[in-house]
Amino acid sequence: MKHPFTVEQREFHLPDQHIVYRLYRNPKIKSNRRLVLLHGAGVAGEDTWSFIIAFLTQWSEVLVPDQRGMGDTHYPDGNEHPYTAQELVGDLNALVDHLGWWTFDLGGYSMGGLVALLFKQQHSDRVEKQYLLESAVLDRPCWETTIDLRQQFSQAAVHLRGAADIKKGIVNFLDAISPNRKISPEVEALTIQRLGLRPEGFANALDCVTTAIKQLDRDSLVASQGDVSSVIGGNSVELMHQYQRELAERLPNWHYFLMVGTDHSLPFQKPRQIARIMNDELLRYMDK
Repeated sequence: MKHPFTVEQREFHLPDQHIVYRLYRNPKIKSNRRLVLLHGAGVAGEDTWSFIIAFLTQWSEVLVPDQRGMGDTHYPDGNEHPYTAQELVGDLNALVDHLGWWTFDLGGYSMGGLVALLFKQQHSDRVEKQYLLESAVLDRPCWETTIDLRQQFSQAAVHLRGAADIKKGIVNFLDAISPNRKISPEVEALTIQRLGLRPEGFANALDCVTTAIKQLDRDSLVASQGDVSSVIGGNSVELMHQYQRELAERLPNWHYFLMVGTDHSLPFQKPRQIARIMNDELLRYMDK
């Protein structure tokens, strides 16, 4: 299938960061709606979202930045450095200001979901429809259990910083975030290769989320959101589904979807189905 969007890669320079981003445009779509999509820890924006974007029918422009430590975005000195979730929010705010995107829809996967939640909380008037794919912070109903889970990711980050232990660190991460995944040797090898491209940047991303979780108030964060469509892999742990069901039952603006046959890697496993949900959910949102 020919990709319906044209894509242009650009670079935006901040004093401490050179942000690479991609603008997807579909001139056949007459809507003036814009969508920003944020990737998760360890994987570039294009790798995460390009197949989903191919099936989107409601947005004329889609912005996909590479966040700090991942993809082609880099520090001016060429080295990896720790960063915070608030810095990622600041990077996004500076980028959309630079582009003149004053309002837009916003989606985030895993760590990108956390950044999207924080951005909405801090810039509520700029974000309209929201999408989350297994967002960080929304892992478990029990907050203490959520924090405990992050400690497993912190241990994975330790291995990622040791040249001899990179594969072990990645497998530890996958076992923690997707314990029920169906392991295919070919898919597992591809996942490890993809996550190992910038291991220290990946480690910094894991630590970024762990630090953020220790500092934020999840109830306040969730309460500050708008119309959210949240997609969870069918093979992900039952506690994650339990929490999403609770949110959907309690909050009229929270819409929970179970994606059968997927785990935490759902954007790579079912891009067409995820795009269909995104298209349909925008139409529902606009019909309200």
